[in-house]
Amino acid sequence: MVSKGRRRFLLASLAVAAGASRSLAFRPGARKDRDPVCREDIRGHVFRGDGPGKPWRWSCEGFSYRRSADGTVTCGICPHRCHLKPGDRSVCRSKVNIGGKLYSLAYGNPCAVHVDPVEKKPLYHFLPGSRAFSIAVAGCNFRCLNCQNWEISQARPRDVEHIELFPAQVVAAAGRSGAASVAYTYSEPISFFEYMLATSRLARAEGIRNLWISNGYINRKPLETLCRFIDAANVNLKAFSNQVYRCLNGGRLNPVLNTFKTLRDHGVHFEITNLVVPGYNDKPDMVKRMCAWILENLGADRPLHLLRFFPRYKLDRLPPTAPATLERLRKVCRDAGLHYVYIGNVPGHPANHTYCPGCGKLVVRRHGFARPEVHLQGGKCVFCGTAVAGVWEKG
Repeated sequence: MVSKGRRRFLLASLAVAAGASRSLAFRPGARKDRDPVCREDIRGHVFRGDGPGKPWRWSCEGFSYRRSADGTVTCGICPHRCHLKPGDRSVCRSKVNIGGKLYSLAYGNPCAVHVDPVEKKPLYHFLPGSRAFSIAVAGCNFRCLNCQNWEISQARPRDVEHIELFPAQVVAAAGRSGAASVAYTYSEPISFFEYMLATSRLARAEGIRNLWISNGYINRKPLETLCRFIDAANVNLKAFSNQVYRCLNGGRLNPVLNTFKTLRDHGVHFEITNLVVPGYNDKPDMVKRMCAWILENLGADRPLHLLRFFPRYKLDRLPPTAPATLERLRKVCRDAGLHYVYIGNVPGHPANHTYCPGCGKLVVRRHGFARPEVHLQGGKCVFCGTAVAGVWEKG
């Protein structure tokens, strides 16, 4: 969970971690023609008005939507396909129908900015020890009862503290920070798709990688566009049950499974997170079905992170996941044939390391979020020469 104090720290830390100047901070009443960067967008225009019936300062026209003769619009970014009358707001709280056009209100106004270890995402098989310049804008297209960042994910972009940081400024700050990548994370990047896409395009041009940390609830066409610029992803598979998705998260399972297939088809490195919530998705039979699907569609080398749940938001009555439960479920996954199964949120656990699928020796030793020890050369185990799936070196 990102507390109010933590949000302030993340915003303030931008100046320290990225060398950002005071001009990057949001200042009410700043001149609207101050920064030409804010006119850059995948559609070529960012709208800056603040008057009645107009988009606000940090807004742009939606990337994918359908207009109707009666003034309604239908958003095409995610499977909710929000059908909005003039003045209506989308499920993710970031899109609004203004004058018969769809606008994103999440462009250049991040509420969290920080430099993180890539392992925190978690991405264990992608440039270990590197840093990710991480940004988020408020909003999410899910309503997870156990949300860990509910103060920003379940809020509208204009209702939280934020700074002004447009795509070119993000890329420049990431470069100054020494980060190898820009991560779209903390809240739900699908809700700020336009901002993410514009930023990732500029980052790619500067040789900076892009990381997508998401619930994966997105339609295929916008995802295919995003895949042109995304280098790695971690997608949270909430449960292998449509019923659990509906009651716990407010979504459906199949669109997320389709996201995995799309990432696979486009050659994007991705890892899967499964937060194990007691009473919801901690049954071995469900995990067996999940593993069978992963093996059949994604292969045995797909990293899977089983994370320990802690009481949060509307599920604060539940106990934390017992480490023994995670260990039993990891054994289920390993017995099914998955090569890389991790236990997260349990500091010091041996299942936080990477072991060679050939000889079984430890090839990546992790110490919390400190720089890991890596015993790989050219992506192969130094002990037996077996290839270990992942992106281990900058190319």
